[in-house]
Amino acid sequence: MLNDTDATVLFDLDGVAVARVYRDSDGIRVVQVVTADQAARVCPGCGTRATRVKGLVTTRPRDLEHGGGPVRLQWRKRRWVCGATSCHRGSFTEQIPQLAAGMRTTGRLRRAAGVAVVDGGRTLTQAGRDLGLSWPTVHREFTAYARQVLPGTPAPTDVLGVDEVRRGKPVWEQDEQTGKWRLATDRWHVGFVDVTGRQGLFGQVEGRATTVVVDWITAHDSDWQASIRYVAIDMCAVFRAAVRRALPHAQVVVGFHVVQLANRRLAELRRRCTWAQRRRRGRRGDPEWAVRGLLRRNAEDLTAEQRDTLTRTLTEIGTYGRWILTGWHAKEKLRTLLRLTAKHAHTGPDRHAISNARYQFMTHCLDSRQPELISLAQTIDDWWDGIEAYILTGITNAASEGNNRLIKLEARNAFGFRNPANQRLRSRCATTRQARRDRLPDQL
Repeated sequence: MLNDTDATVLFDLDGVAVARVYRDSDGIRVVQVVTADQAARVCPGCGTRATRVKGLVTTRPRDLEHGGGPVRLQWRKRRWVCGATSCHRGSFTEQIPQLAAGMRTTGRLRRAAGVAVVDGGRTLTQAGRDLGLSWPTVHREFTAYARQVLPGTPAPTDVLGVDEVRRGKPVWEQDEQTGKWRLATDRWHVGFVDVTGRQGLFGQVEGRATTVVVDWITAHDSDWQASIRYVAIDMCAVFRAAVRRALPHAQVVVGFHVVQLANRRLAELRRRCTWAQRRRRGRRGDPEWAVRGLLRRNAEDLTAEQRDTLTRTLTEIGTYGRWILTGWHAKEKLRTLLRLTAKHAHTGPDRHAISNARYQFMTHCLDSRQPELISLAQTIDDWWDGIEAYILTGITNAASEGNNRLIKLEARNAFGFRNPANQRLRSRCATTRQARRDRLPDQL
């Protein structure tokens, strides 16, 4: 049987000592504790150390489970008489950091709720159900713990990722005096991510405008701004303009979003050809509609039979089918250009090969005389500096896209957020868990 000292160490609640452990009539263990912290005798009103006991009080605060099951905590504490004549308090009961006066839960129980949300990935509602706490209590502990463990300022990084994620519907408010409506909550959040490191999400700002992005970047010290050499973005003119204003020394990098744009232009070309030939939208039974999935596939992922099917089907349609096939070849020529990054990952990019592949793609698009392909070529030319930087460095914005996936998952688990500030805090907790596990393993 454990003696009192062993039980106190096993229970491990600062400021109290275990006096007795037994099972109640319903089989639940009851832990009776007494005060072991001498500072509990100090009057909270005047700071005088009390010497005379007025009486005994028993409280039953709730605590964490122990040994795989619940326990009932009984704290038998003393009420002291304050000996200072000038003190407005006649008497006071003992309190310790883990159990302040009037608290019905221990500090470690409340902290466990914050840890469950920040580090465990649970929603506030689920953490409250698991620990028997109310939603406001869990939210208060989550906020306090998050602000404690999240870094206040980002560490230097070579590559900054900037990307937007939709947070929900916009909220409009009407000014009572003027009657005009204004945007109270924007539907977009712009996130800033450590692309090459493991710091995760640095932070988010509400709105998708050049000024808010510039303000967030310039709010940090000049040394942090100077450490950024590359900024990975998607093909968003707002972000490019913000980077040029806030980080003129940094190089903009645009990666795999280029292929997404090519697929979009190819789909527009297919729909236009269908409408020109059939005077309606595409539907089941149309040959070009049947191979739309193959058009989105990469050439190297198609079998020989699938490539023959794609070529034969579009050729048999006639002129419009050949136009669609030309668009597919344009997409593949663009992918050939982008694949030079992976091909020369160890030997370094061959600038002659890059120039030749770019010429082949641009010539193919311009010679096709298709407005969608010409528009694609013009866009590639406008963004060539960023695309070339991707080919030369291999940097992508994949880290930002991965963080966006976690942010959306967090929002779905919470059934949406009403408060944008809470959403940004939850998003940052979700996207920095791995970094905090590496940095603060003792807090998990």
